[in-house]
Amino acid sequence: MKNIFLLILIAMISGCRTQPIEKETTMNKEDIFNIEITTINGEKLKMAEYKGKTILIVNTASKCGYTKQYDGLQKLYEKYKDQGFIILGFPANNFLWQEPGSNKEIQTFCKLNYGVSFPMFEKIAVKGKEICPLYEYLTNKTTNPDFGGKITWNFNKFLIAKDGTIANRFASGDKPESDKIITAIEAELNK
Repeated sequence: MKNIFLLILIAMISGCRTQPIEKETTMNKEDIFNIEITTINGEKLKMAEYKGKTILIVNTASKCGYTKQYDGLQKLYEKYKDQGFIILGFPANNFLWQEPGSNKEIQTFCKLNYGVSFPMFEKIAVKGKEICPLYEYLTNKTTNPDFGGKITWNFNKFLIAKDGTIANRFASGDKPESDKIITAIEAELNK
C-alpha cells in the first residue's frame, strides 16, 4: 500500500507529461475572419467581409511623421483594388497622442487631405490593456508566430492572404509604394 501511494505521489508531482504544456488555443488562419470590427461610421461587421481578398491592414494616425503615407496607400489601393486587393485603415492614438481626433474628424481629415476611399475603421488601441481583438490576433506570437510582436509605431502594415494567412509584415518606414510592399502584394494577388 505504501509503494502504491508513493507511485501515485511521484506521478502527481511529475505530472506524467513527456511533452511541454502548450498554451490552449484553437486559433488558426480562419479565425481572423471571425473577428468583429467597426467601421468609422459605426457599422459592425466581421473580417469575413474581406475573405478571398488580399488585405493590407494599417494602423494610422493623422499627426505623425508617416501620415503622408495615406497618399501612397490610396494610390496602392486604386492600382490593385480591381484585382481583389483592399486596404483597411485603423486609426490609433497609442503613440504620442498622434491621433487625437474623433472618428468623424479622422474621416474628414483623410478624405480632404488624401482622398482616402479605402475602408477606415473606428479608432482603436493597437497595444496595451485596451488592445482590440484584431490587433491582439495580429501581434500575438501564438496566432502569428512568423510576424507577431508589438506594434512599434503608427503605419505598421500586415499583409493578409486570401485564405486569412498572415503573409507579411512591414515597418512604419516601409513606404506603401516601395518595391518590397508592391512585390509582396503582387505575389499574393497572383496566388
